[in-house]
Amino acid sequence: MAQNIYDDPGFFAGYSQLPRQVRGLIGAPEWPAIRAMLPDVAGKRVVDLGCGFGWASRWMREQGAAGVLGIDLSQNMIARATTMTQDPAVRYEIADLETLELPQASFDLAYSALTFHYIRDFDRLVRMLHRALVPEAHLVFTIEHPVYMAAVHSRWSEDDDGRKTWPVNCYFIEGERRTDWYVKGVLKYHRTIGTTLNALIGAGFALRRVEEFSPTAEQVAATPALAEELERPMMMLISAQR
Repeated sequence: MAQNIYDDPGFFAGYSQLPRQVRGLIGAPEWPAIRAMLPDVAGKRVVDLGCGFGWASRWMREQGAAGVLGIDLSQNMIARATTMTQDPAVRYEIADLETLELPQASFDLAYSALTFHYIRDFDRLVRMLHRALVPEAHLVFTIEHPVYMAAVHSRWSEDDDGRKTWPVNCYFIEGERRTDWYVKGVLKYHRTIGTTLNALIGAGFALRRVEEFSPTAEQVAATPALAEELERPMMMLISAQR
């Protein structure tokens, strides 16, 4: 079973205050890049894996999706998403992505934001998703960039100009990584870029686009703290097709 850190009261209280949770998709700097990778969702059946508060699930319906299933392990997340959603074509379920099985050929799009790096058996998950998607369907997801996950466990230092630098720590050693984020011991799973992409290819997906997100100059000007993300990639955005 995946670690259910989001039902920890201290974690959930802090997480709920993030701009992307308070403001929704417009509070996520990477959203314009993700949106550009998404296919036309009009009339599509969508599954939102790790749906959180349901921001993307509701957006998919606003764009004309026929129906959306939002799945999350956290009871807190599903309770908040349910409260915020009045559309009967958007439904939510509590489920563990480590063991989730979806009906064969039941979706036209699988979407996930910043969830798959919590999953130990990524190979099993993407094989299951390949079966659950119809031919030509898309899988679009974001994860913590493997370089960021390797770097975040290293102590940052400052160069001669006072800028922070993050040495990458054991990039090629895959597996469990723990970090302190609102609470101690948040569990994630590190995989190299190659391992991640080859898992998709091995499951039968064709890669359509891979982006290493960095904020634009305009985003940095509006939110100077984002300048830190220019030092190393924080997120990887991937589009694949069945």
